[in-house]
Amino acid sequence: MLLGCIADDFTGASDLGNTLTRVGIRTTLMTGMPKGSDAVEGDAGVIALKTRSVPVAEAVAQSLAALDWLRAQGAAQILFKYCSTFDSTAEGNIGPVAEALMRALGTDRTVFVPSFPGAGRRVFMGHLFVNDTLLNECGMQDHPLTPMRDADMRRVLAAQSGAGVGHLSLADLRAGAAAVRLASEAAAGRPLIVCDAIEDSDLIGIADAVAGWPLITGGSGIGLGLAANFRKAGAARSAAARRPAESGPAVILSGSCSRMSNLQVAHALKHMPGFAIDPGALMSGALDLDRVRAFVRAAGDGPKIVYSTADRDGLETGRASHDPAALAGRIERFFGDLARDLVADGHRRIVVGGGETSGAVVSALGRGQFDIGPEIAPGVPALVARDGLRITLKSGNFGQEDFYDRAVRVLETA
Repeated sequence: MLLGCIADDFTGASDLGNTLTRVGIRTTLMTGMPKGSDAVEGDAGVIALKTRSVPVAEAVAQSLAALDWLRAQGAAQILFKYCSTFDSTAEGNIGPVAEALMRALGTDRTVFVPSFPGAGRRVFMGHLFVNDTLLNECGMQDHPLTPMRDADMRRVLAAQSGAGVGHLSLADLRAGAAAVRLASEAAAGRPLIVCDAIEDSDLIGIADAVAGWPLITGGSGIGLGLAANFRKAGAARSAAARRPAESGPAVILSGSCSRMSNLQVAHALKHMPGFAIDPGALMSGALDLDRVRAFVRAAGDGPKIVYSTADRDGLETGRASHDPAALAGRIERFFGDLARDLVADGHRRIVVGGGETSGAVVSALGRGQFDIGPEIAPGVPALVARDGLRITLKSGNFGQEDFYDRAVRVLETA
């Protein structure tokens, strides 16, 4: 295996798999910890964990277990993949997990490359932008679990880490001084090095400078650069098996409350039936699975949407009435249980919006490995399970307003 990847959520894992597959690196996506008898089909393996917002010790333990499995598979390089918006709490988990992986691999340095220009994420002067807006002004400051209120990745990382934080500027990168600068930052006691990158060519330059490093960390975009390195090494380009079209019933499950998710849900509701999950009714027990399943049955075989997506006012109301973590956990479990029941009832195309929701749904469905299918939107591929079930996992702000309509169509022929 050329590349072993540890992703801190399920949408990010599929995003990375999409990036690698699109540039010719056959990738196997594994949801949760693989079994000892599992094997990677291809040159890259991505283990999708759900460690973004769990306690630090738990995130570290799961990530180290994933590292052990990937190393046993012969992975030549490890990528710790997190969201291109650096989603994290004040305590972590990006910094603590990265440091634990460094210790386990015996390396004294690594890079942090959240940039993903194809999805509008860029780092300049150490600050992360989403399209043309600073991270802390793009809506991420209102995230219910991982609110991002500082765009300076150096400050965010320093608050989570015990080691010094360095910086590779865009000027040094484009002057061809990346390798020298990275070495000098590490030697000066700043081994956690945040890298500027605003174009795909910058990612390729960073990857070239760290080609022999045991550990890389970043968003999906750095996969483009790593893939360029692998092609130099003669990586195989075996294609995933094609499967028959799947025209079975489709359902959309939207748990994200991002600005784009709100637009996508509003667009979908113009031409498909929808069911809104009321947080108060869910927490009180007044809303149960039977009621939602009845709605889905009555909606027929066409696409339908079940959503807990809410705007900022709705989020504030929910926070005032319920503990945010408890409410989020209850919604995730509800979506997971619902997805399992709907697949048992014959639904064969599942579209999921939201990172935490995606993790809950995929865990509940129990499919261990997926092939990466065609791209639906930048960073969002179709996924095909070994039994032919089609699913896609979308981070909140990814995709255009008509994403859900497009996803239903693409999953039919993926």
